[in-house]
Amino acid sequence: MLASALALRAAPSSEPSADVPDQLRPTVEAAVARVKPSLVRIRVVSTSYSEGREIKSQAVGSGAIITKEGHIVSNHHVAGRAVRIFCTLVDREEIEAELIGTDPMTDICVIRLKPDGSGNRQFPTVEFGDSSKLRVGDQVLAMGSPMALSQSVTLGIISNVEMVMPRFFGGRLRQEGEDVGSLVRWIGHDAQIYGGNSGGPLVNLEGKIVGINEIRMGLGGAIPGNLARRVAEQLIQFGRARRAWLGVEVQQLLKEPRDDRGVLVSGVLEDTPAYEAGIRASDMIVRVGETPVRVRHEEELPLFMALVSDLPVGKEVPFVILRNGQEKTVRVTPTEREELRPRQQELKQWGLTARNLSGLMARELKRPNSDGVLVTSVRPGGPAGAAKPDFQPQDVMVQVNDQPIKSLRDLSDLTRQLTEWKKEPTPVLAAFERKGRRHVAVVRLGIRELEDPGLEATKAWLPIETQVISREIAAQINQKDIKGFYVTHVYRGHSGDKAGIKIGDLIVAVDDERLTANAPEHEEDLATLIRQYDPGTTVKLAIVRNKERRPVSVELERSPRLRREMKKYRNEDFEFVARDIAFHDRAEEQWAPDQTGVLVEDVKSGSWAELASLQDEDLIVEVDSQQVRNVDELRPIMEKIASAKKRFVVMKVMRGIHSRFLEFEPKWTQ
Repeated sequence: MLASALALRAAPSSEPSADVPDQLRPTVEAAVARVKPSLVRIRVVSTSYSEGREIKSQAVGSGAIITKEGHIVSNHHVAGRAVRIFCTLVDREEIEAELIGTDPMTDICVIRLKPDGSGNRQFPTVEFGDSSKLRVGDQVLAMGSPMALSQSVTLGIISNVEMVMPRFFGGRLRQEGEDVGSLVRWIGHDAQIYGGNSGGPLVNLEGKIVGINEIRMGLGGAIPGNLARRVAEQLIQFGRARRAWLGVEVQQLLKEPRDDRGVLVSGVLEDTPAYEAGIRASDMIVRVGETPVRVRHEEELPLFMALVSDLPVGKEVPFVILRNGQEKTVRVTPTEREELRPRQQELKQWGLTARNLSGLMARELKRPNSDGVLVTSVRPGGPAGAAKPDFQPQDVMVQVNDQPIKSLRDLSDLTRQLTEWKKEPTPVLAAFERKGRRHVAVVRLGIRELEDPGLEATKAWLPIETQVISREIAAQINQKDIKGFYVTHVYRGHSGDKAGIKIGDLIVAVDDERLTANAPEHEEDLATLIRQYDPGTTVKLAIVRNKERRPVSVELERSPRLRREMKKYRNEDFEFVARDIAFHDRAEEQWAPDQTGVLVEDVKSGSWAELASLQDEDLIVEVDSQQVRNVDELRPIMEKIASAKKRFVVMKVMRGIHSRFLEFEPKWTQ
C-alpha cells in the first residue's frame, strides 16, 4: 500500500513514472488512458466587485467532459463566476466554453464547449463511478492541470471518506455565502493536488470519476462523485440545482444525557414551511418521512441536510419531532430553496456595484420583502459616492425620481432611459434605506467625458534641455566661480541645434545678463527668463566650451504643447485612458517625425485592458488592423467595436523598441 502520492509524468503519452509498482502499472496505464481524452484545462476570466467596479481576473483550473455534447464538470470556484471561459483539450486544441449552471453550495459547476462548425461534434467522455463504494486504503488517481501546466496525474490512497471541516478549524468553507460543508463530506486522499487541480477528477483504478478535487488541507479533499453527478445532472437539465427548503436550522445533539435520537433544532425562521408546521427551536427531529434521524456528530450533519434537500417540493411530508420527551407528528410542505446571493452587477453610470435581494437576505436585513437593489460597493468620488448623503455598502435603493425600484433590471432600464444619448450628467433624486431609515440624495448620473485641458499661452522656448551648474559641479570641473546651466540635450533639427549648441556646453549669460543659478532650486530660472521674450526673437547666449567663452545667437521658437495639453480619450468598456503624442514624447522615445499612434496613460486594475496586458506608456498604433494616428481616430474605432460586441479585439502596440499584438477577450453586457 502506498503511503504517499506518486507523480506520473505529464508527457503526451502519460507514461507512468518508474516509482509505480510493476504489478500496478498496467492498471494505472489503463485507467489513465480511459480518462485522459476527456481532461480539460480551464482558463477563465472571472469577476469580483470592489469600490464600485467590476474587477476582472484570470485563473486556471481543471475539469472533465461528461457528455458527448461537451458538458464539463468542475468547481464553482473555478468557473462559476466566469465571464469568459476557454478550455484546452488533451491535444492542445483550445475551445471557448459557456457556463451552463453553478451551485455554490456544493462548489460544483457545469460548463459546455462551444466548438465552431456544425454543432454536431461529439467529444470523448469519462463515466462516474459509485463513490459510496470507496474505502479507506483504496488507490485513486488525481488528474488535472496543476499550476496551469499540461494535464498530469498523481497516485495516492483514500485516507477518509467522510472528511469535514471542523468549526474550530478557523471557519467554514463558503462560496457566495453558502456553507459548502453543510452538504459535502469530502473524500480525503493523499494524491498530490496543487493550484490548478481544482475541478479535476479523482479517479478510481477502473478509470471512473469518484470525486471532484476541491481543497487541500494537508490531505487533498474531493467532493464525492455521487453528489457531483446529481448536481451536474440538475445543472444540465435546469440550469440550477433544485433543493427543498424548510427554514429550519439544526445542529448535532448536545452532550448532556438526553434521548439519543434525532437532530437538534437550533432555530426556525418565521413564515417558513417548518414554522408553519409547528416546529420550534429545541425540538428534535427524529424522523423525516420513513427515514429515522440520528445526528450525534458533526460528520453526520451533511447526511441530514441531504435528506431534507431531496424532499419533494410542494408535497406534504410527515416529520416526527421530540418535544419535552413526547413524540409529535407534524406535516411540512417544503418550498424550493432560492439562490442565497444573486450575482452582482456594475452600474457604471452610478459608480457602484449592486445585486438583487434574495428572500433570506431580505430577512437578514429585516425587510418586509425582497424589493429593492442592494448596494455592494461604491466608487470613491463617483456619482453615488459624491452624493449628499453618499451611498454606502448595504444601502437598499428603492426609488429613483418617482419610479419604484424592485430589481436590478428596473434600475438598469431606468438608468438607460435617463442617460441615453446625454453628454452631461443627469441629476436624479434617489431614495435608499439604511438601517431602517429612508434617505434621499441627488445623484448626478452619467460618465463625465474627459475635459479638453485647453492650450496654455504660446511662449518663447529655447529648444534644449539643461540642468543647474551646482557649486559641487563647478568645483569638480575646476571652475568654482561659474554659474548657469549645463546643456543635457539638444533637440535635433531645431534652432538650438542649428545654432551649434552642443551637449556639455555651459550657458552663463543671456543677452549679456549673467546667470546666477548655482543650486537645484534654481532649475526654472533659464526657462523663466526665456519666456519673457517673444517667439521668433534672436537671443545671444554666452557659452563656455572647453573652458573657452563664446557667443551663440539662437532664434527662440514657440513652445511645444505639453503632455497635459494633449487631447485624451477614455474607454469605459476596456477601462483605459490614452492621449495624443506630445512633442516631448517623440523626442524622449526618439520616434521618427512620421510616427503616429496614441499613448496609454492609465490602465485600470482588473480591467479588460489589464487582462490583455496593455500597459501605461504603450503606444497604440493599430486596432483590428486599422491604423490609429490620434485619439480622434481611436474613438470611432472603439465605438464601432462596442456596437458590434466583438468577441476578440487585437491591438498592435509599441513598447520601447518592441512591438506586440495584444488580444482582448471582452464579455459584453446585454
